[in-house]
Amino acid sequence: MPPTDHPAGERANRPVDDAEDTLELPLRIQDGVLAQQWAPEAPDAPAHPDDAAPGELLDDPERWGPTTTSRGALRLVPVRVGRDAALISRWMNDPAVAAFWHLAGPESVTADHLRAQLDGDGRSVPCLGVLDDVPVGYFELYRADLDPLARHYPARPHDTGIHLLIGGVADRGRGIGSTLLRAVADLVLDRRPHCTRVVAEPDLRNAPSVAAFLSGGFRFAAEVDLPDKRVALMVRDRVLRTVL
Repeated sequence: MPPTDHPAGERANRPVDDAEDTLELPLRIQDGVLAQQWAPEAPDAPAHPDDAAPGELLDDPERWGPTTTSRGALRLVPVRVGRDAALISRWMNDPAVAAFWHLAGPESVTADHLRAQLDGDGRSVPCLGVLDDVPVGYFELYRADLDPLARHYPARPHDTGIHLLIGGVADRGRGIGSTLLRAVADLVLDRRPHCTRVVAEPDLRNAPSVAAFLSGGFRFAAEVDLPDKRVALMVRDRVLRTVL
């Protein structure tokens, strides 16, 4: 489920694939490696110089709160570069992820991608998907109607786009991606009253990603030619979400 390649000034996003910088010390096993568990800052923690407040164009995902899924409680936690770049960079360097996100390399590559969004006007917000206090994936929520994608499909005002990658290899192929996609799409529709649909544009070559969107309550709307690839336009409609 990776994002489309667009100049950073237009959109610092890429599509999604289903596929620790640390502040506390509890340990867990992830991908066969003993890793320190991620934890968010305390509310009064000092700001990191790279951190920026999310914009209002997406109705402030930081305030949306958790949602319940069959896998546990899911929260969207807006990314903080100083805290999260190392973790996200590690995920981006997985070959299965890098093939679609094109962000492999040193941590600075991922950090620059995150900063391009955080330094923008808020039309794209990078988030960690945190399931029962463990980060399991990386989301990008973006205003699709304000994105270059809108030139290639009949966009509606407040259309909200979504990109997702599942970070841990052990979490892929188990339905977690579909569960998270459905939960986050419904969270968008619940928290953004002017948004009537959530859209996504996975690469048609990324069959697991397309399948995850279909299983996550999205419908296939069209094949769309973008400047760098052919994508499946996936849509989760507010009026159809109770039947899909």
